[in-house]
Amino acid sequence: MSQASISGFTFIRNGVELGFPFEASIRSLLPLVDEFVVVVGKSNDDTLARIHAIGSPKIRVIETIWNERMADRGFVYAQQKMMAQFACTGDWAFYLEGDEVVHEAELANIRASVDKHHNNPAVEAFVFDYFHFYGTPDYVANSPAWYRRECRLIRNTIRSYAPDGQYWLITADHKKGRNPQAALANAHIYHYGWVRSNEAMQKKLDQVSKFWSHGSPTIRYSEFDAQVLQPFTGTHPELVKPWLESSAEKSFTIDPNYKLTKREKRHRWLMKLEKAFGLDFSRKHFKLVA
Repeated sequence: MSQASISGFTFIRNGVELGFPFEASIRSLLPLVDEFVVVVGKSNDDTLARIHAIGSPKIRVIETIWNERMADRGFVYAQQKMMAQFACTGDWAFYLEGDEVVHEAELANIRASVDKHHNNPAVEAFVFDYFHFYGTPDYVANSPAWYRRECRLIRNTIRSYAPDGQYWLITADHKKGRNPQAALANAHIYHYGWVRSNEAMQKKLDQVSKFWSHGSPTIRYSEFDAQVLQPFTGTHPELVKPWLESSAEKSFTIDPNYKLTKREKRHRWLMKLEKAFGLDFSRKHFKLVA
């Protein structure tokens, strides 16, 4: 029996200008996948040239122009994500955002998980544990506000769609969408979006806020609940280390005068309940079945 095929896919626009480690992201997945579809929106920088410069025959580029008037809850991200997924030809489709990287030490675990569950139709997707780095690459954010697990690998032979860039819904018999039935991938996604330079993060928020029907907030890493942060004791993927050296914030300090928002206060109470009763109040877009 032949091994299940896997397609990688992503979308990106102004990746250089906005400080995305998109080159490391794409490169990290290439050893695992049979092809990698990259939807590249018309950019103000050399994002497209850098993707071509990776030089892998597995990469297939689709150029697009974003609808600048699509200001409805990030739906333009769903459009770009699905353009890429619709072009995937593998049995499974692996989605990575431009600030997400896979660790080389865990590629074998992912392959083993796919091989184990490929012939079980009850498994529609694979769930990854997350490291959300915040402020610097030395700390991760861990609270109910930060999704601890998310689907990033989905069966590409079923009806699925993305309401936004983050997750999928499954449709069957033209009924209302539901969360995918999933198994654990036994691997992590390393999320670096919140350690890019403060300047690049502000540019990103300024550009993307119009797609979410709200104004651009001002970002200051120092304005944050310190109780959410935990030291990162693992190792970073090799491919992202040059980006961490050149583009990530090196240090930051929590503002001692920062006042928690109502949302952050609520999350502190939820964290206490989680610790006391072994619960997890973070949002889940999947149902574990294996």
